Amino acid sequence: MRFDRYIDLGRYAFGPKLGPWIVLPQQLIVQVGCDIVYMVTGGSVSRSSWKSPAATAPDSGNPTGFAYLAPSISLVGCLSKGQIENVNYGYKYTSPSDYMFRVFNALGQITFAFAGHAVALEIQATIPSTPEKPSRIPMWKGAIGAYFINAICYFPVAFVGYWAFGQDVDDNVLMALKRPAWLIASANLMVVIHVIGSYQVYAMPVFALLEKMMVKRLNFPQGIALRLIARSAYVAFTLFVGVTFPFFGDLLGFFGGFGFAPTSYFLPSIIWLVLKKPRMFSISWLINWASIFIGVFIMLASTIGGLRNIIIDASTYSFYS
Repeated sequence: MRFDRYIDLGRYAFGPKLGPWIVLPQQLIVQVGCDIVYMVTGGSVSRSSWKSPAATAPDSGNPTGFAYLAPSISLVGCLSKGQIENVNYGYKYTSPSDYMFRVFNALGQITFAFAGHAVALEIQATIPSTPEKPSRIPMWKGAIGAYFINAICYFPVAFVGYWAFGQDVDDNVLMALKRPAWLIASANLMVVIHVIGSYQVYAMPVFALLEKMMVKRLNFPQGIALRLIARSAYVAFTLFVGVTFPFFGDLLGFFGGFGFAPTSYFLPSIIWLVLKKPRMFSISWLINWASIFIGVFIMLASTIGGLRNIIIDASTYSFYS
């Protein structure tokens, strides 16, 4: 049986009434949270590019390539810059509680980077599927390839960025690089183009839900006006939240725990246990229960850590200045 949406799988596993209440809120948190983070990311790198006198827009119609070029330029930039003077590799220690909350927030950031199951079924639904060539085969290959590429993009930048800047490295390492101006500006523009495309991936299901609700509950006529109002309102909302709380690292940690951990790390295991009913204490049973316990811990810890850091940063931040 093929399910084209996460919510359909939830209905099948938990029932037509309970399923949507379990899946839909978590999926919306992921989609809206991702788009807010993309707004913050795009805004910060756009501002950096605007400040650069040598900013030039690269010509390409494939946003996917920019997702790989930007971390590559970050890596090359860190290597070419080398270590800063008096680099300090020690942790920014303030107090035991602050240390703990920052570790919790870091767990959420890692979770955010390596979680995408919330729209996996929606993506797979775009792949043609026949009994002879089921869509799960290319989808599985694509998922493995995507996570492998993520790893080779993220980890070298993390290692080399920390080697170059130590504890002073920024959440977005591109913000710490200034020369050569044309190269950094190009990398920032690649990030902007990448987040524009990624924004659409997570926004499209929300657009469909908003338009369906407006037609069903408000008797709004279908057409261009419906799409214009619903989509503009959503974009304006994510922009407003991103401008109000432009804390990139804190938002990553918060949404990584609050949204991505449930949909990617323990809800799939719960669904597997409900549907497959593996024998108690079998390998499958143990692995899924371990994933559930680890996922719940990450959700609680990183949500608390991210929210705490947002509150701390907001207390010293001049809003809309």
